[in-house]
Amino acid sequence: MSDPARERPDPHSFSRPDQVRVTHVGLSWVVDFDAKTLTGDAILLLDRVDPKAPLILDSRDLDIKQVYAANLGDAAKAGEHGVPELASKATREHPSFAEVEWRSETNEKTGETGDLDLGTALIISLPPEADTVKITYATRPDATGLQWLSPAQTAGKAQPFLYSQSQAIHARSWIPSQDSPGVRTSWDAEVIVDTPLTAVMAAEQLGPVAPEQVAPEQGAPVERTRSFRFVMPQAVPAYLIALGVGDLERAQIGARTAVWADPTVVAAAADEFADMEAMLSSAEELYGDYAWGRYDVLVLPPAFPFGGMENPRLTFATPTILAGDRSLVSLIAHELAHSWSGNLVTNATWGDMWLNEGFTVYFERRIVEAIYGRAQSEIEATIGKRELIEEISDPEQLGDRPDFQILDADLVGVDPDDYFSGVPYEKGYLFLRGLEEAYGRPVFDAFLLGWFEGNRFGSVSTEDFITYAETELRAKHQLPEGRTAPDFEIWLRTPGLPEDAPEPTAEILAEVEAQAQAFASGERKAKAITSKKWSPWLWLHFLRSLPDSLSVEQMTALDDAHHLTESSNAEIVGQWLVLAATARYEPAFPRMETFLIEVGRRKFLTPIYRALANTEEGETQAIRIYAKARPGYHSISRGTIDGIVGEP
Repeated sequence: MSDPARERPDPHSFSRPDQVRVTHVGLSWVVDFDAKTLTGDAILLLDRVDPKAPLILDSRDLDIKQVYAANLGDAAKAGEHGVPELASKATREHPSFAEVEWRSETNEKTGETGDLDLGTALIISLPPEADTVKITYATRPDATGLQWLSPAQTAGKAQPFLYSQSQAIHARSWIPSQDSPGVRTSWDAEVIVDTPLTAVMAAEQLGPVAPEQVAPEQGAPVERTRSFRFVMPQAVPAYLIALGVGDLERAQIGARTAVWADPTVVAAAADEFADMEAMLSSAEELYGDYAWGRYDVLVLPPAFPFGGMENPRLTFATPTILAGDRSLVSLIAHELAHSWSGNLVTNATWGDMWLNEGFTVYFERRIVEAIYGRAQSEIEATIGKRELIEEISDPEQLGDRPDFQILDADLVGVDPDDYFSGVPYEKGYLFLRGLEEAYGRPVFDAFLLGWFEGNRFGSVSTEDFITYAETELRAKHQLPEGRTAPDFEIWLRTPGLPEDAPEPTAEILAEVEAQAQAFASGERKAKAITSKKWSPWLWLHFLRSLPDSLSVEQMTALDDAHHLTESSNAEIVGQWLVLAATARYEPAFPRMETFLIEVGRRKFLTPIYRALANTEEGETQAIRIYAKARPGYHSISRGTIDGIVGEP
């Protein structure tokens, strides 16, 4: 495996790990909900490849107070958990630390990035023998990688909530770091929160320290806090460091699995995710032992901009998958699969994102097939392909962006958040499925197992994959008669979907489409739609098969017969509200406003706001709703919706 961080600079990072590389990070914070800040230290253990070079870190809007350096030597050796415990009080207050010069500046990358906000380079001068740096700092209230929620924005309405979302380049807004997926570090942390809040992180949780009395200033009231300790002995990129703080309870699912959630949600979440342990076992049977110890899930408040985030040991998940019937838990299968593709083996730069997401969609559908059967995995694959085709054909989405339709993408000057689409996910999946169909599943499974085992805890590029495939597929295995393999150059480096793309088959979807067409043409009444045995996936496909030209009368008939405005399934109601916005179906407008204010998941927000913006009346409605909803959205969602509606 190559070391991309040393060989090819990451266009989204100022850091120079080829000169000085961070190998371990110790983090210590006090969480202040009133000020909306984390205040504390980051201590970085260094590998000084070039003894004369400064340490260069990524930062964005951090309030840097002081920077110190020291030669800790034996004091920085591994502790009882297998890594240095730099977050400990003894290390933070080590007498060897001496203040050093530092500066923040942009550099030549600015000319390449246009308006892209990479933040600033934090450049630290290092004494000759220094092996450790300590940075005392505070985050700012508008840090893009943190979202601070009031009690009213949580399920229980009792306590505030904080969560991080660092993918793709937001870790630098709350941790001074080499914020590139090509740089991996182990880490440990101490987090101090007010009682009765609980802190969780994507790491081994060492438990809370007993509540301590904080010495008050003269005349100030005594406050009580709790300190939580964490350690991540495996090396991970900065974007996979994750923090959550709130009113949280834990429910055990299996021997290695549990769910964390607001006390009002935890029982429902535990029931919804009851198959987690079986999913984990099925994943191991496919592609090797699980490397992270535990697999827990934290259910976040609705403002979370994504369906899930694959933070190792602690997946973050949207509450919109709590449908009550386990129909949307393929998202958990997806995030679990990331424990191999993305976390164990990581894309070297965000232009290689398909190596994370395409692999994960392939793996996810193999887990779904093992647990729920081939028919269900084929339904999901068929719908995924059709959504991809629509996305790359629609000028409002990727139709006018051929550069975003490429798997091996050049993202110089491009915010990686803008590249997130169905392309690295579904096109990447179809490429891998094409290889499976060409060489056969047994050969391809052995190929993938070797990929994961050979690149464990490493970062890889598309070139690494091509080299591995040449050696382990093309050179070792002859194609069965009558089969052809995908052309790598076409699949990886040209826009669009190649003609030889695999065609998943799910006959029941054709039946659903036929009913949608019959209803739209007036041949079938809404009450005559035979949907009693439909899963939410089939309902979703029915709604997406309807034309944009539905009349208000047809919308009314569908709603009266099937109560779609009242659906508790977020996927169904989200698609229904797109139709309602297009048809100007007013009975759904109150639910639409509530949904857009309460739910921050970008997948749902974007199509509804786009549909509203297509008419003058809808645009006025969108502006009015967005003015109310925007303060509760994550910065990632705000950035997307600002581009559709405009910033209020």
